[in-house]
Amino acid sequence: MYTEDELLPLSALQHICFCERQCALIHIEQQWTENRYTAEGRIMHERVHMANHESRGKIRIACGVPLRSLTLGLVGQADVVEFHKMEADDGRSHLWQPFPVEYKRGKAKKENWDRVQLCAQAICLEEMVGLVILCGALFYGKTRRRQEVKFDGNLRAETADTARRLHDLVASGRTPEPVYAARCESCSFLELCLPKTMGGQKSALAYLQKIVKSI
Repeated sequence: MYTEDELLPLSALQHICFCERQCALIHIEQQWTENRYTAEGRIMHERVHMANHESRGKIRIACGVPLRSLTLGLVGQADVVEFHKMEADDGRSHLWQPFPVEYKRGKAKKENWDRVQLCAQAICLEEMVGLVILCGALFYGKTRRRQEVKFDGNLRAETADTARRLHDLVASGRTPEPVYAARCESCSFLELCLPKTMGGQKSALAYLQKIVKSI
């Protein structure tokens, strides 16, 4: 269990899933740089958060919902939370079941990065409203489609582990060395991180040290 002072941004889960070095640059070194992809994503989130609350039959829609979990040690906002009207056991009263929806600018990924972030939102909501949340959805701007996500035991365990890794990384105060991968080309930190150059320098240094030791 974490304290209020130990809470980290929920959005950082996506950063550490994508790249630990990027996560450290943002959340340890407090750096930020933007490219077309991050700008498009930011604008999409801002538009969703500014939308008005509304009701559609048995569904109430809330935008920009504040979130917090002391179990995960995270704080943030949900893009959208739908509250679905459910009839209670007594047949007279009703419950409003939360259903988180996260908006993404691109398309569905094979990795669990987006699902982990959404699951963390669900865990926050569970702590806040005292209800079990079984599923939510990801909406992708490129395909204009929703993808339903079930919060099963495996995804919950991965989400909790990712949150622990995030806290461990930030507590260490250390930024990992760059390691180049194909996804670096779409990263807004490419020119700041210099994974190809820095990685090459590291390899060259190791090579020179090996030669010196052999003399």
